[in-house]
Amino acid sequence: MLDGVVTKDPAARLLRLLSLLQSRTDWPGPELADRLGVSTRTIRSDIERLRDLGYPVSATSGTAGGYRLGAGARLPPLLLDDEEAVAVAIGLRTAAAQTVGGIEETSLRALAKLDQVLPARLRSRVAALAASTVPLPGNGPAVDADVLATLAAACRDRRRIRFDYRDHGGNATLRDTEPHRLVATGRRWYLVAWDVDREDWRTFRIDRLAPRTPPGPPFPGRRLPPDEAIDVVTKGVASTLGPCRTVATVHAPAAVVSDRIPPVARVEHLDDERCLLHIGAATPLTLAVYLAALGLPFTVEGPAALLEALRQVSRHCAGAV
Repeated sequence: MLDGVVTKDPAARLLRLLSLLQSRTDWPGPELADRLGVSTRTIRSDIERLRDLGYPVSATSGTAGGYRLGAGARLPPLLLDDEEAVAVAIGLRTAAAQTVGGIEETSLRALAKLDQVLPARLRSRVAALAASTVPLPGNGPAVDADVLATLAAACRDRRRIRFDYRDHGGNATLRDTEPHRLVATGRRWYLVAWDVDREDWRTFRIDRLAPRTPPGPPFPGRRLPPDEAIDVVTKGVASTLGPCRTVATVHAPAAVVSDRIPPVARVEHLDDERCLLHIGAATPLTLAVYLAALGLPFTVEGPAALLEALRQVSRHCAGAV
């Protein structure tokens, strides 16, 4: 129960009620009354006041009845606690450096509005983080924010979606999918989806697809935990790293190797002291440098061009010292 000041002050109580309605989808009337320390009759009166102010609050059915804040013509004010406000500010500051096209200016406008209303104690925290952090600009291909929104909605609503897709070889195809997750690697965005025609999970680079609208019919959910979705992306991307690929046996635990490789490479556990590293690169020399940079003992059986590149790197390093 809140303190008496909030309970007796109608304006403060109304803001608190709006904040609660924003925090989850459905609220039973008695629970709202208990949270605010008032009667259910007062809650009904406050709900009517919100409606008069233009907020679409609908009544929900049930034993006790309840309320839901719906979408409407007016965007309700966001009522954030301290930690939420700091998180939003930091997110807006870094958004301009990411690989989503068209949101840089929008993010700065939103941040300017947020800065105007941040309390001094929070503004100093955000300023300190901004002064101490240098975001690395995204160097991957930009993706369209509208495309991301379309795919995210299809994942959320479990609606099939068709799109034109261009693979890494430039081949164009029409894909019919059941979208599951969006995965961001820091440089690129990927869609993990069940390919209806191929009857298997597939990974699609979002900058290479163009959704066809409207979305298709709903589909039943397929179980794929978030960790497995990331694994699908890792395996898919590793297969297209470059024409020179190898599987190296690294004499170190898989967890140690995973911390030293880019997210597009794949580590396969063997035992407590060894793992397999599936990795590729554009040229044998680049791949040899990747492997040498691990700083861990490893063995590879080929290809021949990679073995020669490793000898070359070894000679150059030995000559340098």
